[in-house]
Amino acid sequence: MAKDVKPTRKNLMAIEDRIELSERGHDTLEKKRDGLIMEFMDILDQAQDVRSNLESDYQHAQKTIDMARAMEGDVAVRGAAAALKEHPEITTESKNIMGVVVPQIESTRVKKSLDQRGYGVLGTSARIDEAAEAYEDLLESIILAAEVETAMKKMLEEIETTKRRVNALEFKLLPDLKENQEYIEQKLEEQEREEIFRMKKIKEKKEQAEEEEEELAAAETEPERVQADD
Repeated sequence: MAKDVKPTRKNLMAIEDRIELSERGHDTLEKKRDGLIMEFMDILDQAQDVRSNLESDYQHAQKTIDMARAMEGDVAVRGAAAALKEHPEITTESKNIMGVVVPQIESTRVKKSLDQRGYGVLGTSARIDEAAEAYEDLLESIILAAEVETAMKKMLEEIETTKRRVNALEFKLLPDLKENQEYIEQKLEEQEREEIFRMKKIKEKKEQAEEEEEELAAAETEPERVQADD
């Protein structure tokens, strides 16, 4: 890469500016990467708790629905489920975590009272109520898990992108720029030495010419001095 750069002071100054800018960018990206990793670890801890709760809620929901089917029958359970009129509503917003936009999922009408579920209280047993409540809890866990898992995925993608940029600066761009800087500095030093040598030679030739002129002038005046003495 260095062979493609003209060894001029202008190019040297431009490369030095790029090195300074790239080093600042490298430091900034390193700080961002480290900050993202810390945020990711926090979200990962949260995700582990959410996954554990989700698994627990799922097992509990399955247990209650199996019990309701055993006690009330599939027809009664399906009838209670079909009676639901107000379905849950899901809305998504976004929040910013160190420059990464992650979803924020809001849910309404998930948890319901007995009279909001639509089926007749007198015509059903507590088993169906327990199953309904368990599945409401499961749905809330699923919504939270979706938010956390999506945030974790986006954070991980941003970490990988930032790491690639840090590595590109550290192992490619900065070494190339510093190689160019060293190449130009060497060439400029060589040019400076050549210029000093050339100026020295010119000075020596000039001094030699002046000495020759002085000797010639002295030689021309010597006969005149001899004649004057005679």
